[in-house]
Amino acid sequence: MNELIAVMVILPIASALFLNFLHEKDRTIKILAIVTAFVLPVLALIAPFGTHYFGGYVPLAQNMTIGQDLPALITNTQLFQFHPGIVYIFNSAQQLLIFVLCLIAFLAIFTSLNETKRPSGVYAFLMFMGTASISAILLSDDIFNLFVFFEIAALAQVGIIVASGIKNNYETALKYTLLGNIAGPLLLLGIALLLGLTGNVNITDIIYSLKHGLVNPYSPAILMALGLITFGWMYASGLPPFHTIKSAVYSKALPHGAALLQAFSVFSMVAIGIILLRMFSYIPFTKTAIIGISLLAMVLGITMAIVQTDFKRMLGFLAVGELGYIGIGLGLGTAFGITAGLFQAVNEAIITAFLFIGFGTVLYKTRTADTRKLGGMMFVNPRLALLVLLAGFAMAGVPPLNAFQSKLMLIQASLQSGLPELGIIMILLSIVTFMTFMKAFYTIYMRPKPADLKILDNKIPRSTIISMVVFLIICVILGLFPQLATNSLQTLAAGLV
Repeated sequence: MNELIAVMVILPIASALFLNFLHEKDRTIKILAIVTAFVLPVLALIAPFGTHYFGGYVPLAQNMTIGQDLPALITNTQLFQFHPGIVYIFNSAQQLLIFVLCLIAFLAIFTSLNETKRPSGVYAFLMFMGTASISAILLSDDIFNLFVFFEIAALAQVGIIVASGIKNNYETALKYTLLGNIAGPLLLLGIALLLGLTGNVNITDIIYSLKHGLVNPYSPAILMALGLITFGWMYASGLPPFHTIKSAVYSKALPHGAALLQAFSVFSMVAIGIILLRMFSYIPFTKTAIIGISLLAMVLGITMAIVQTDFKRMLGFLAVGELGYIGIGLGLGTAFGITAGLFQAVNEAIITAFLFIGFGTVLYKTRTADTRKLGGMMFVNPRLALLVLLAGFAMAGVPPLNAFQSKLMLIQASLQSGLPELGIIMILLSIVTFMTFMKAFYTIYMRPKPADLKILDNKIPRSTIISMVVFLIICVILGLFPQLATNSLQTLAAGLV
């Protein structure tokens, strides 16, 4: 048993609970939050690969490897008895994904402690609980455990919105909660159907039961479970029909909060998308549905971003549109395509966090996100403007930055799969993304400053600038050396195929 795997979830939860009880202790909150946030990505790097069993549970497939034959298992009454044990799996792909998630969490928390008026133990609690939940979702081989942290992550996101203090944030939080009250129970119903059919919620066991004919893999109940879990996947990710509320969620969070929230969306999409492929890829229309939903997200996200006058809503819709590239890679179903999709997920999480924090500096200096009221910000701080411009180049896939590599891989994967149309669509939408960003950049930074625009004397915190520089360095490194990420993702992709 590898206890460090469990610590990646337990540590942020324990820290969150402790920080929640600290009041009027600003210095203590700062120190503990920074130390914990720094340890989390380090922990992802030093934890050895392996499997952690809670409750001493060993999956059915592993029992087969130790000598028990299939007839004995079929006649074993324990086969269809629910077991409360939970399994966490940690390999090179999980290591990279959790490292990037925790790095974004560290930079978001690092930025928040200086941008907010005063540190809040409750706010740190929400950020750590969300990070712990998404880490657990990425690690879990138990679909009910995934559901539990799915709900905790949703509540943490609502809390981050409520804590922002932005106008109409309560309305957006309530809408997101109400939709979660629909998506969550439907996801749970899908899990209940799988439990009723297979007698288990362990994902490896469910796959084993479907593969070896212990249950009918094409039964209506299985197909319904697929549909219900897919619905939960769309809610957690912000895919259509949830793209509008997800964009609103980003716009009602503080910039560092939005940076972390979009990372939650990206890695929720990856984790649940992988589970859909693991359990249901044998059903012919599963991959087609993933591609269809992803294309819709790309088109709707970018189309709605074009017409926005609030740069936070624009970024929110662009973030939703970028999710579609990840889904295309997963839906292609080839080892190369899945690797490209996972690499795009890593890149999107980094780049979108970069953009939210970068554009957040405009909000910090002007207190407005309305592009109609902005202008001339290039002359306020040219270096920050350059960093934001490079972040936009990265999102659009301009070489030699990181998204160029992942989007090029996705285009190559679509060609290899005999779907050149997907490659053409991705190229066209990348061009539109670039044009949309450049329009916003010109409006905010390059056109003459409106006479009624007041530039505040607030000095941009050094922590914000450091975070942006770190994101830029990562974008350049992964753009020049993509194998640093793809080598860690290829094993998982090959296993899914």
